[in-house]
Amino acid sequence: MPPKKNMQPMQKPEKVFGTFKRIFSYMYGFKLQLIVVVIGIVISSAAGIAGNYMLKPLIDNIEESLRTGKWDKAEFVGIIAVIAGIYILGCISAYIYQRIMLKVSTQALMRIRNDLFSKMEMLPIRYFDKHTHGELMSLFTNDTDVIREMLSNSVAHFISSAITIVGVFTAMLIYSWQLTIIVVVMFILIIRVIGFIGSRSGKGFIAQQKAIGDVNGYIEEMIDGQKVVKVFTHEDEAVAEFDKLNEHLCEVSTRAHTFANILMPIMNNLSYLHYAATAIAGGIMVVKGIGSLTVGTVVSYLQFTRQFSQPITQISQQMNAVLTALAGAERIFRVIDEEPEADEGYVTLVSADVAPDGTITESDKRTGKWAWRHPHKADGTVTYTEVRGKVEFDDVVFGYEPEKVVLNGISLYAHPGQKIAFVGSTGAGKTTITNLVNRFYDVPDGKIRYDGININKIRKKDLRRSQSIVLQDTHLFTGTVMDNIRYGKLDATDEEVYAAAKLANADHFIRHLENGYNTMLTADGGNLSQGQRQLLSIARAAVADPPVLILDEATSSIDTRTEALIEKGMDSLMEGRTVFVIAHRLSTVRNSHAIMVLEHGRIIERGSHNELIDLRGKYFQLYTGMFELN
Repeated sequence: MPPKKNMQPMQKPEKVFGTFKRIFSYMYGFKLQLIVVVIGIVISSAAGIAGNYMLKPLIDNIEESLRTGKWDKAEFVGIIAVIAGIYILGCISAYIYQRIMLKVSTQALMRIRNDLFSKMEMLPIRYFDKHTHGELMSLFTNDTDVIREMLSNSVAHFISSAITIVGVFTAMLIYSWQLTIIVVVMFILIIRVIGFIGSRSGKGFIAQQKAIGDVNGYIEEMIDGQKVVKVFTHEDEAVAEFDKLNEHLCEVSTRAHTFANILMPIMNNLSYLHYAATAIAGGIMVVKGIGSLTVGTVVSYLQFTRQFSQPITQISQQMNAVLTALAGAERIFRVIDEEPEADEGYVTLVSADVAPDGTITESDKRTGKWAWRHPHKADGTVTYTEVRGKVEFDDVVFGYEPEKVVLNGISLYAHPGQKIAFVGSTGAGKTTITNLVNRFYDVPDGKIRYDGININKIRKKDLRRSQSIVLQDTHLFTGTVMDNIRYGKLDATDEEVYAAAKLANADHFIRHLENGYNTMLTADGGNLSQGQRQLLSIARAAVADPPVLILDEATSSIDTRTEALIEKGMDSLMEGRTVFVIAHRLSTVRNSHAIMVLEHGRIIERGSHNELIDLRGKYFQLYTGMFELN
């Protein structure tokens, strides 16, 4: 198999506008809610500006009462009531739009995850050979989480900040164009500072996201291989490697947060400088009577200076989150845009009725018979042929990578009812042959025929439904024992499940479990022994009742006594079926109709057990122990 490699490293987003547009396309269907959100943001931002604007008449009222000795209490209370009403309205609006935005963003994120998972189910096995599980898991966790943060917080902050900046600047310009010159100078200075710090902080956060993916991938790998780590006492080495990755994560995170965290103190100090300069200039203008400024105008203007710098700081802080989210979104969309598993097949598998004269017709219900449905494009007719499970390889050449050939000139045939065994050293190509039978990979040269049909003409889904595979590495899903067996045939009755379990010799141990067939399995069947897990995998294959059965070291984790019992059940299961067996334990292939001995991707010997023993070649050496498989 080709070695797995990490996904492309996280980079600065390449198509900012296009990625933004695609993210927001997942909010399609929430038009009314988004309109309410925008209205709420506008009201909330306007309330903050209006509240500061009302400080002018409030302060002027107080200044007038102090100067004249007369206090207009009604006017004062009225202004206070208006200010209170403005801020209450702003708070209500903020609460409403934030709640709506949170709901819309989680719905959008759900759609993104659905599309990502759906695409992963459509990707070819080759894709998973080349990408680590930890990196793929990081897409569903870290990358989706940063998108959620952007949608639920950053977007609203951007809109609110933009409205606030425009509104506050307009109000300040109306109050005093002279003081606004100071604002423009400070604005240019702030933008330069944000640009300098933000660029370095953004790179740091993107590197941090990539480092998190590496750490997650390593943790996932170590959890899966914990038994191996302990057997070979590599705990210290595992910790050392994790420390190395974790230290790198710490370094890039520190670098990212260092720039991000120093931004706020710098912005605060610039804000204080701006405030002081405006206060001094405004005080001088009031004393000298320049621009008809009042004390209330200056106080209100000073609040605007604070309100003006705050959204700029918020935008700079949210920029890092946006860049990180866009980079994560591009990684997700890169997977979503991957080409799905190619399938040009048009011959399909259908349930069929077979008449005494051999005529085959499609059936609405499963009758125990399967047929291939052949649509003919030339005249639009449809014909049917019986599914028998005859497999032929004709001079097949294949390599996982074009420059590295794994199989070279493989030719063989297997008729229904025959058991074909493959033996040979590790890497000889045994599993690769079975991977081609079910079209996990397509062959570039040579042909594989299934019931006389070129395998490329059969739709992959239907081809695989006609086969069952028991792998050496078992995998059980969260659910009951019965659910896991029924995974081979989702509409199987309870009686069919019981029959399959008995056939695999699993019924006895299942009934001794705490809840029998309703016992819950978790953590890939961690509460069962390896042998018991493999028995369930065999039962799962048996319940599918397929014409072709592939056993890839299916009994490697079972003791010889249990294996002998299973083989008795397998004999009835294999009756009338084509069976491919891969085994290192040569005792399990003695009764095969044909044994293929592979070496370096070629079949060097073929024949029955007795024929190969008489040949006294490689199989004879393997069987007598003169040469060991590795």
